[in-house]
Amino acid sequence: MKRTFIGVLTPSSNTALEPLTSAMVASLPGVSAHFGRFRVTEISLGAGSQGQFELDPILDAARLLADARVDVIVWSGTSSGWLGFERDRVLCDAITAATGVPACTSVLAFNEVMTLSGRRRFGLVTPYLDDVQARIVGNYRSAGFECVAERHTGQCVNFEFSEVTEAALTSMAREVAAAEPDCITTFCTNLRAAHLVPRWEAELGVPVYDTVSTAVWKALRTCGVDTRPLAPWGRLFSEDLA
Repeated sequence: MKRTFIGVLTPSSNTALEPLTSAMVASLPGVSAHFGRFRVTEISLGAGSQGQFELDPILDAARLLADARVDVIVWSGTSSGWLGFERDRVLCDAITAATGVPACTSVLAFNEVMTLSGRRRFGLVTPYLDDVQARIVGNYRSAGFECVAERHTGQCVNFEFSEVTEAALTSMAREVAAAEPDCITTFCTNLRAAHLVPRWEAELGVPVYDTVSTAVWKALRTCGVDTRPLAPWGRLFSEDLA
């Protein structure tokens, strides 16, 4: 059996991403996820926070993942939501240039899913501060997507994002669903949300694209792995997206 190794770049303070990602790929024979971290502790628009996403430390982590002969490297993070989508495109090119390994990201994958499915109006759920949330909404507006409803918890400490409760996440998902978006995204890879997606989709009648899930979806597609066995994790994995 051919083995597929997925290299996942993750913020150092994330505690939700690894178990969720590992649980997803555990049902795929021959597929395993391997993680590399770089330091991210706070999300804000301050210079110190934005400096956490400079290329050099990310590339150092990517090079270590490449030592494991991974088939793809995915940045499972949402920083380009507020820093600009071009940052992820530059990052992918830099990772591939430094390692020879194809690269992708959570956010570019989410954007691809919306584009391929023809969904332009979305509901946004995050743990972020007001100004970070506004920057995300503005960047999507500039790219031709409309955020028709949003909810956020107003936090900046990355570790604490994973402590947002299932009840709070479900409440926010229901509130944005009331605006009848084409889809909803839980937009932060340290939210414990991916496992809740099937329940929300059944209740709310709208696709939910969690950014941990979009990272896995794109990494698998990049490696030519069929994503349909992951349908129990949400409609994303079984949708017919060319």
